[in-house]
Amino acid sequence: MTLNYKAIGDMITSNETYKREIEMYGMTTEDIRSQYMESITAKMTGLEMVVAGILSDVQELTAYQHAASVNSKATKELIRKQLNVAKFIIFEMMDQKESV
Repeated sequence: MTLNYKAIGDMITSNETYKREIEMYGMTTEDIRSQYMESITAKMTGLEMVVAGILSDVQELTAYQHAASVNSKATKELIRKQLNVAKFIIFEMMDQKESV
């Protein structure tokens, strides 16, 4: 039996990427693309409105004392991840503009 070191290295890299994406966004970048960027909202109104919706949700989380007091660490973590999702979408939009 021979070991395919490239395949093993690719698996490790893939696993590290997966863990990093979950830590940053709470989901993978593929999930962001399918759930946000390919959503009916994105198709009907554009990615700008998707980002606006995410930011509106974050704004609501920060506005209500109740949400912050229920579990402030979890709320802060959700806010951080949602802001990262919004930034990811913006960066993808910028990349699309550059490639045109």
